Amino acid sequence: MSELYLMTTVIDRKQMPRFVALYQMHGILTSFISLGRGTFTGERAGYLFGQSEKAVCFSLVTRKTWRAAKRGMQKTLHIDVPGVGVAFIMPMSSIGGRRELAFLTEGQNFERGEESTMQGTDRELIVIIGNQGYSEMIMDAARAAGAYGGTIVNARGTGMERAEKFLGISLASEKDMIFIVAKTAQRDAIMQSVMFKAGMETPAKAIAFSLPVADTAGLRLVDEDEEDAEPAEPRPEAADAKA
Repeated sequence: MSELYLMTTVIDRKQMPRFVALYQMHGILTSFISLGRGTFTGERAGYLFGQSEKAVCFSLVTRKTWRAAKRGMQKTLHIDVPGVGVAFIMPMSSIGGRRELAFLTEGQNFERGEESTMQGTDRELIVIIGNQGYSEMIMDAARAAGAYGGTIVNARGTGMERAEKFLGISLASEKDMIFIVAKTAQRDAIMQSVMFKAGMETPAKAIAFSLPVADTAGLRLVDEDEEDAEPAEPRPEAADAKA
C-alpha cells in the first residue's frame, strides 16, 4: 500500500491524552489505545523510560502526517527527553475494505495506491480490530481460511463517533485487537474471511490490515505440518468477500 504506516507510540499513561490531542491536530483522528507495563530494570531504566505504567497507541499515518506529528512530539511534547516515551512507524502492505480505509485515514488526504509487499518476505502480521467480546467469532473466521491462532489485546478506540459517516454504522469504543502471523500467500484469504464472517455486517464489526514480517522464529513445526497436509480446497466464503 502506497505511503501508509502503522504508527506505534509507547508513553506514560498520564501523557496519552496530550499525545492523542496532538495527533488529532495533525489529522490523525482514529487511534487504538491499550495499557501496558514496562519491564525495564537497572540503574538507567527510570532515566531512559520513566515509570512502568504505559499506554500503547496504534494509529494509521501517511509519511507526511508522520513527519508533522513527529515534529510536534519533539518540539511540543518533548518525546526525546529521557523517560517520556517512544514512537515509531512500520510500513503497511494491505487493508481490507475501501470504507474502512477512508475511516482510518480521514483527515490525512490519503489516496490509495497499489498494494506493496517488502521484497523477500513470506509472512505478514495481520491486525484485526473488532468490538470487544467477539474475538472468538473473529478467530473462527480467520481459522476457516488457514490461520493457526492469534494474540488478543484489549484496547479503546478514539474517534469512533465518526464511524457512521464512513461505515453507515456506530461503533463501540471498547475493542479487541488480534495479532496473527500468517504466510503472505494466506493473507488475502484470511482477511477476506474475517471481513465476510466478522466484518461490518456482523456484531464483531471487524477491520483488518496487514504489515510485512521480515523474519520469524518458532514457526518451524507449523511449516512442517502445512507441508505434510493435503492441499485445502478453496473456500468460497473467503472468495466472495472482496474489499
